[in-house]
Amino acid sequence: MFIATLIAADRLAEGDISDATDRLAQAGCGPSGTEWIEAGVACDLRFASAPEAARLALEGAIARTDVVVQPAATREKRLLIADMDSTMITVECIDELADFAGLKPQIAAITERAMRGELDFGGALDARVALLKGLDAGAIDRCLAERVRIMPGARELVRTMRARGAATILVSGGFTRFAEPVAAEIGFDRAIANVLEIADGALTGQVRKPTVDSDTKESTLLDALVERGIAAEQSLAVGDGANDLAMIRHAGLGVAYHAKPIVAAAAAARIDHGDLSALLYAQGIARHDWMR
Repeated sequence: MFIATLIAADRLAEGDISDATDRLAQAGCGPSGTEWIEAGVACDLRFASAPEAARLALEGAIARTDVVVQPAATREKRLLIADMDSTMITVECIDELADFAGLKPQIAAITERAMRGELDFGGALDARVALLKGLDAGAIDRCLAERVRIMPGARELVRTMRARGAATILVSGGFTRFAEPVAAEIGFDRAIANVLEIADGALTGQVRKPTVDSDTKESTLLDALVERGIAAEQSLAVGDGANDLAMIRHAGLGVAYHAKPIVAAAAAARIDHGDLSALLYAQGIARHDWMR
C-alpha cells in the first residue's frame, strides 16, 4: 500500500481531493480511500500500485500544493539528516559573512554555481574562504545575530521527530560557528560542519581539512543507519543544493526543499510551496501532535 500526501500552502478543497483521486485511477494506481490529516491543509490518498505514476499524475495538478508519495508502512521516519543553509535557515551563511567584508556579490556568485552543481564543492569552498582572509572574527557573531534566521517549520519538524524517538543530525558544508548554535536552537541531536581557521582574531582564509562535503553527508546518513539499527526506508534527508544529492538519493525519503533544479529533478519528493512542517504532514503527523 502507498500513500500520496497532498500538502497545501493555501487551501485544499474536497473537489481537489476528488480530482486527485480521479488522476490516480486514470494512472492505474488503484486508489482505495482518502483521509484528512489536517482539514483543508493536508490529506492522504491511499493507493495500491505504481508510485512513480502517482507522483507524475499528481505533482503540479493542484495549485500551490506539494505532493509526497511513499510506502505507507515506513512513512514515519526514525532518522533525519538535514542540510543547514537555505534549508534549516533562510540564508547562505558564507554569502552573508562576505557582506561584512564587502564581497557578497563575488562570493554569492560562486555559491550559486556550486549549489547548482556547476563547480566542485571543495574547490568552491576554498576559493570563497580565501577571499575572506583578514576579516575580523567578530563578524561571525554579528552575522549570526543579525542575518541568520531559522526556516519556518524547522523547530517543529526537528523537535517533533526527536520527541517521537527519531535521531536528528544537522550536516552542513558551512561552518561550525553557525551550525552549532543553529542546531542547538532548533533542537538537533548534533551538528557536523567545517571549521574556519582563525588566528590573531581574524580569518586566515583557510578551512580545516578534511572538508565536510557531499561524501560526509552521505556517510553520516549511512553510519547513523548502522549505528542505530535503522532501515534505510525509515530515514529522511532534506536539502536544497548539489552537495545534498548523495544523501537525498540514499535516504528512504529524500526531499528537495525549495531546491536547485539539479536536486529537484533527482529527489523522490519536492517541497516547493510549503515550509518544513510539510515533512511532518508527510509522516502523517497532525498539527496538534507537533512539538513547538
